[in-house]
Amino acid sequence: MQPRSKGFLYAFAAYLAWGFLPLYFKALRGIPAPEVLAHRVVWSVVLLAAVVVAARRGAALREALARGPRGVLATTSALIAGNWLLYIWAIQSGRVVEASLGYFVNPLVNVLLGVVFLGEPLSVRQRGALALAGAGVLALVVRLGTFPWVALLLALTFGLYGLLRKRAAVDPLAGLLVETTFLVPLALALLLARAASGAGAFGHGLAPSILLALAGPITAIPLVWFAVGVQRLRLSTMGLIQYVAPTCQFLLGVVLYREPFTRAHALAFGLIWSSLVVYSWDLVVTARRLEVARAAAASTEPPPEPSPEPSAQVSPQG
Repeated sequence: MQPRSKGFLYAFAAYLAWGFLPLYFKALRGIPAPEVLAHRVVWSVVLLAAVVVAARRGAALREALARGPRGVLATTSALIAGNWLLYIWAIQSGRVVEASLGYFVNPLVNVLLGVVFLGEPLSVRQRGALALAGAGVLALVVRLGTFPWVALLLALTFGLYGLLRKRAAVDPLAGLLVETTFLVPLALALLLARAASGAGAFGHGLAPSILLALAGPITAIPLVWFAVGVQRLRLSTMGLIQYVAPTCQFLLGVVLYREPFTRAHALAFGLIWSSLVVYSWDLVVTARRLEVARAAAASTEPPPEPSPEPSAQVSPQG
């Protein structure tokens, strides 16, 4: 399989798994978000360490711990921790729809980050898409009188995380292990303090203990898939695939959890969805132009020099 095809499959699997995460965090709504986050960190490190040892990625781990990558991974560690904590709190607080809005906006945040930090050009259609998304956010502010800070902060932290992981160029497994290890001291301190006060959830009931232990694979596996995908695909392509996750989250919030969806929400989401249609259209048109240009360039190449001896011909039938 080609690297881009493999990257697409990994990225799609990651976003599909994230799309159904509200089901998991709703099951833990009786446990405070910081405690759930602490368990995500600890159990993820346990799982990732075992995988790195089994896969013999010691050299990759040493490379990730080098001074340059270590500094970048310390920053991505803070970004992903903040994103996790805010997302858990939003789901437990009945803000699944607003969280989904954040991940609908995220592809357009990726466009802005690509322009600012990677020097990627911004087409006319992309500018129009950004203007429509801005109008959607403004509609929420004007019609509801509230600023969607949860959605925008989720989009910004995750967009910056993806950008820095793309530029770090470290092994996905080793990099993720280093990221989560940075958070372990704080996570353990919180869990020990909760346990000492008798307020900790782990060990007080079979169901919550199992769910908290599952935080490791539920967290680590999609992130590994994402890290593999983001290294093989452009940020714009990752933004296109990401529609899978917020669509699932939006449907869960409206259909399953019956969260409010007013006319103001319909107007805002309609504008943002329209912006994503324009953005996706731009991606398709650009990709087709590149394919035509490559085909034209290939057709103008001079034919190879004839071989002094006749070569064997292989028929399409093999």
